[in-house]
Amino acid sequence: MSNIASILNESEPAAKPAVEAGDAPAWNSTPTTIGFGSVGRMGSGAAAEPPKDADAAAAEPTKGDASAATNSKEDGPSATVPGSAAKIASGDIPVVINEEDMEGQIYSNAAWKDLGISDEIHRGLLSENYLRPSKIQARSLPLMLSDPPKNMVAQSQSGTGKTVAFLTATLSRVDFSKPEQPQALILAPTQELADQISRNIHSIGRFVKNLKVALAIPRKIARGENVNSCIVVGTPGTVLDLGRRKQLDCSQLKVLVLDEADNMLDLNGLGDQCLRVKLRIMPPDVIESVQVLLFSATFPPKVQQWIPRFAPNANTLTLKTKELTVRGISQMFVDCPNDDSRYDILCKLYGLMTIGQSVIFVRTRKSATEIQRRMTEDGHRVTVLHGDFDSTERLELLGQFRAGETKVLVTTNVLSRGIDVASVSMVINYDIPTKPGPQGDEPDAETYLHRIGRTGRFGRIGVSISFVFDQRSFDHLNAITTHFGIDLVKLPTNDWDEAEELVKQVIKKNSAQASYVPKVDDRQTEADDSKPEPAEAASQSTTSTKKEDDKPADVGW
Repeated sequence: MSNIASILNESEPAAKPAVEAGDAPAWNSTPTTIGFGSVGRMGSGAAAEPPKDADAAAAEPTKGDASAATNSKEDGPSATVPGSAAKIASGDIPVVINEEDMEGQIYSNAAWKDLGISDEIHRGLLSENYLRPSKIQARSLPLMLSDPPKNMVAQSQSGTGKTVAFLTATLSRVDFSKPEQPQALILAPTQELADQISRNIHSIGRFVKNLKVALAIPRKIARGENVNSCIVVGTPGTVLDLGRRKQLDCSQLKVLVLDEADNMLDLNGLGDQCLRVKLRIMPPDVIESVQVLLFSATFPPKVQQWIPRFAPNANTLTLKTKELTVRGISQMFVDCPNDDSRYDILCKLYGLMTIGQSVIFVRTRKSATEIQRRMTEDGHRVTVLHGDFDSTERLELLGQFRAGETKVLVTTNVLSRGIDVASVSMVINYDIPTKPGPQGDEPDAETYLHRIGRTGRFGRIGVSISFVFDQRSFDHLNAITTHFGIDLVKLPTNDWDEAEELVKQVIKKNSAQASYVPKVDDRQTEADDSKPEPAEAASQSTTSTKKEDDKPADVGW
């Protein structure tokens, strides 16, 4: 932490506080208190059935959600769409969004033509079946396209269209008369995500003349080869190396995007590299002028302290903690008799996994390899993907999964934010996600959220099933349900016919939707290629209005 603080202090002046004294804090992550539910459920209520070998855990009450709410009311399309970029730039319109707007439908009432984008980008969006903007797109684009440009911190659930939002803004900022001059830099935590973003840019920008995109990941750009593309997408370590070796010219950068910004600014993760990219390889005038866009589903407290320094005076779109989970995902848990029984129950679920496609998350690479080996020996077709594979193998395996060549993928947190496949109908948490804490491993609510977000993409229906087998795993999952205020349905292990029917009904709903739901994707992954996977990645809000053009807009919903 001291290293990052020293980089910041020597390179940038202190940023203006996001709120005045007496206001609600700009980032408030106090969770709504929801204890264990009735027997058979984990969630809201008084007490739940504990694991078979342990007593019931008592949920200690905490303070309720302190996120502020607006008093505005929605009056139709104009309330859903804050207005054109021109109106916001001139300060004619206050940005006030009801915190309940994100409930229910993901789409906004806006049209792309209302958001100030070019005809070429509009055609590209339509060609990719993005027929109308989602709410996060409709609300963030006018702010990102304002003149003069302003920084943006945007939070929205997994699968709601964050990637398309910042890519549309990025394409709108670039001067394509200079196709070989780097003007936009997009940083992603993994090679897989960087590759996906690069593909998305080409798809959305297919009608844009002179579009050139460089992919800056390990072994992609040769030493001594200059980056001659107007948009650069890459991982922080590789981009930093290119800048240090003078292969990447940052003198005319207009936009800097951090996808999965919570992971990218994590002091225990990629934060040091990201800060060095901004503060060490960009000229001072670019540091002052570059528009910074930070996008993520979560912004944990340990990351929030650095946001004002990395993206000063940013407009913000935030969510209350209890609004973060995806409503289309049926979240369940299985109480396994012991550790060894988890594998047997996993195999019993195999038939359900292959109705659509499924992802099994485990804690370590060794566990992933072992589960894949055992399931293959037992006659099940399963693929494994983790950080021990080189970049070519990882992209190839992920491509096979996307193409439907394999149905079940066993992986670690390297892909907890990285898989965007329409037919993924089930996510299994074989290991409850944890992170290092002062007293040992502690529950990782943010990683849980990103893991289950691999299903239920953009309004579809999905299933997540978490395995508990002892008091510790039970307590970890309980803490996560309490943090988000969610209910988990207990799958009956004594009647697999009933359990299968329950899950099958949900999966079939997902399969029925997959062919016609417009695809506004938010492609995400976790952990840089340089990070060990067992250290799972590490979440939130206020509401106010945009009063003056030179002040940031803090928006909660």
